[in-house]
Amino acid sequence: MARVDNPIVFMTTSPRTPAKMVPEIDLLIKNFEGQPWNKETQTSFMEVLRDEQFFNGSGANDPAFSARDRINRAPQSLGFVILKPTITLTPAGKALLTSRRQDEVFLRQMLKFQVPSPYHKPSSKAADFWVKPYLEIIRLVRYFGTLKFDELQMFGMQLTNWHKFDAIVAKIDKFRNAKLNNKGSYKKFKQSYLNAELKELYADRISSGKIKTRESNDASLGKFLETQSHNMRDYADACFRYLRATGLINVSHVGKSLSIMPERIKDVDYILSTVGRDPVFVDDKEQYLAYLGDAALPTLLTDNRDRLIERLQAEFPYVEINPSWDIEKLKDVLADYTEERKNGTIEAQIADIKDYKLYDEIQNTFEQIKKNELFDAPLMLEWNTWRAMTMLDGGNIKANLNFDDYGQPLSTAQGNMADIVCDYGDFDLSVEVTMASGQKQYEMEGEPVTRHLGKLKKATGKPCYSLFVAPTINDACVAHFYFLHKAKISYYGGTSVIVPLPLDIFQKMLEDSYKASYTPNPAQVKHFFDYSEQLAKSSEDEKQWFEGMKKEAENWLGQ
Repeated sequence: MARVDNPIVFMTTSPRTPAKMVPEIDLLIKNFEGQPWNKETQTSFMEVLRDEQFFNGSGANDPAFSARDRINRAPQSLGFVILKPTITLTPAGKALLTSRRQDEVFLRQMLKFQVPSPYHKPSSKAADFWVKPYLEIIRLVRYFGTLKFDELQMFGMQLTNWHKFDAIVAKIDKFRNAKLNNKGSYKKFKQSYLNAELKELYADRISSGKIKTRESNDASLGKFLETQSHNMRDYADACFRYLRATGLINVSHVGKSLSIMPERIKDVDYILSTVGRDPVFVDDKEQYLAYLGDAALPTLLTDNRDRLIERLQAEFPYVEINPSWDIEKLKDVLADYTEERKNGTIEAQIADIKDYKLYDEIQNTFEQIKKNELFDAPLMLEWNTWRAMTMLDGGNIKANLNFDDYGQPLSTAQGNMADIVCDYGDFDLSVEVTMASGQKQYEMEGEPVTRHLGKLKKATGKPCYSLFVAPTINDACVAHFYFLHKAKISYYGGTSVIVPLPLDIFQKMLEDSYKASYTPNPAQVKHFFDYSEQLAKSSEDEKQWFEGMKKEAENWLGQ
């Protein structure tokens, strides 16, 4: 049972992206179902997880803690698994692993998540919790039409009791009016406004002087407010991502806002009018777990046959509906045509990209990423780099990220594969991107990039190379990738040709491709990586090699 101590909304934040829990739950059940969830099985789970390569990390310091962080949070809190007395997959968990409609499964479970519950008991320090957080945030988005990320962070995260809904609405209205009248920097205005909200929320701790945080020796009010601001942002960020997985919510990465997808407004209105706002079975764990793990609760509008037919006719009027189709068949037909529409949208995007129609937009998106102007910059960097590679040269360029029903980026690739794979016929290229910088970049990306390249070599049996792109490149990554040019490691399929490039250099390569009077060909791509292999042999150290590769990239077409 988790103790909730905050005066702000409590939501699950691990894993950050909900889709990433699916292979891990599958792995847990296949290997440990029926066993007790203790330090021994938790450590063993991490060992299996590392072998499967789903998890970009090691958990080496405390593997049992790492396992609990992965499983005790979202998988258990959302009712997909029960961990006591033994590891058990719930009906909702089975639906998550087998259903074609994962968004529907996530939606049902999020609508049931509540505080308090037998899993989450607020302490005396916490707010007066009485809320189903995801339900109320959906209600808030529906009420306003569009809800900005800053508004969700500052005010939505204060919705700890559903009876406060009207008060939170009033706070947002007041903030919007104040923002309209603000003549100075929005960033400073927002921070000042947030600090005032935090001082009110944490008034008791501030007045009693209990503002030192565990993460720092700095006991100043400024540091305390900064820490609580980051906590609020983390919860709001996770809320954004989880709501996106329901299929109801549209995210504007540029505007950093949430809205209801127009086609799903009726679904949302049905939910808001039928799903109870009060937490249930707060003190009855047995009944709560049965309710939480029920894959059919709560009832959605998509469980209504007439509504399904109505939606099919509205979105795909050319479909002939057989009167004998039951609800599950209708849902499958809807899923089939939705997938077909998504693929058609993506194919149309690719055609426009290859014709350089989106060149300015792609370059502008990179600039916005560097300035941190977009929501979920890692996702946008991965998506935009896929678009850039599609434009850059010939080949079959596949993004391993997830797209929503309308061909927009939904979540990044799972940790067991490269972000982007480019098939050039005689050879393949994996492309990896990251927003991480400093030592964290090397710790997070150094080994996985090499592992993904080795996996690609083994799968294709062809020569394979890798391109690593980040806003800035850490020196440790440069040294690591330089060393791998020379080291024959059987686990990685021999030597590994991985070229790291800063984002601005990659943008220059894209610019050269745009300005060229012809479409660059795979031979020019291969030459770039063959040159890296030769340069690594003749360079005195990694710095000379890295500088040489940046110069080569700036003139990769020989212009």
